[in-house]
Amino acid sequence: MPRNSIEETRQFSLRDEAAEARTVLNEVYLALQEKGYNPINQLVGYLLSGDPAYITNHKNARNLIRQLERDEILEELVRTYLVQK
Repeated sequence: MPRNSIEETRQFSLRDEAAEARTVLNEVYLALQEKGYNPINQLVGYLLSGDPAYITNHKNARNLIRQLERDEILEELVRTYLVQK
């Protein structure tokens, strides 16, 4: 008897989300840097306030960063920081 998709166990991977967050952060960082902004200050401003005006439109960076939830970004930043220690 064929199984219904509702009965199948699905696997959720945080690695995919982490890779996406890492890619977006790198692209946004480079776009901010190219425009002469301090990327760290701008990203912190965005993460604290949620205001996308902290992120430049250059290279579609503002739209890219808005694809992620701020908590996803923070999670990736903390994970990367702690793993490198």
